[in-house]
Amino acid sequence: MVPDTVGLVSPRGRSGSTTTGSGPVGRPADGRATRWDGHRRARRADLVAQARRSVHHRGPDVSMDEIATDAGTSKSLVYRYFADKTALQVEVAQLVVGEIAQALAAALAAQPTPREGLRAMVSVYLEMVEASPDVYAFVTRGGSVEHFLDSITELVAAPFVREMADDADPSTAEAWAAGAVGFVRGAGEWWLAHRGEPGTPQRDELAGQVTAWLWAGPVGVLTRGRNREQTREQP
Repeated sequence: MVPDTVGLVSPRGRSGSTTTGSGPVGRPADGRATRWDGHRRARRADLVAQARRSVHHRGPDVSMDEIATDAGTSKSLVYRYFADKTALQVEVAQLVVGEIAQALAAALAAQPTPREGLRAMVSVYLEMVEASPDVYAFVTRGGSVEHFLDSITELVAAPFVREMADDADPSTAEAWAAGAVGFVRGAGEWWLAHRGEPGTPQRDELAGQVTAWLWAGPVGVLTRGRNREQTREQP
């Protein structure tokens, strides 16, 4: 969730609508129109990236005037691309979710077991929140919060839906993931507010604690039960 200048992935191409590059059926696209569409998409993506930088440096209450100033343009031009601040928040959230998706997938893939994968995902989430708490606050408030949390829930649920598929209805894993995201969010926000105070755990320690608490739920129970069954079946 750090700004794109030092971020995990480039935000290019994440926002704005896509075009096929063709005109009406049977007629080639006008070259100038295609170039203009490409320019608008690039400009929109640049404004989203700049908005995130502005939030990172100025805080989550940054104004549209300040974002426009940082982008070297006018507020009226920003409103040409975004109907209001909420629309801009949603696109910044989409950018951040894209980065988190890549980071979570990489963290999970690098671990040998589901539990270690879960810990790695929790650790990455906390690390990204800590890297830019103002951007995190910006994308989890107002009209963008539902999109952000729904997207993160889907990311967290996916590997554990597969893990639980043989033992439970997939909706069980999805319900667990929704609760897990809320739990991690609450623990992470508490930690952000109290880190540095005596007795507050370090990030890695908190990741381990949160993982242990989450693993006591259905994913861990079903996995442990399956492992016991496999052990009994061995000659």
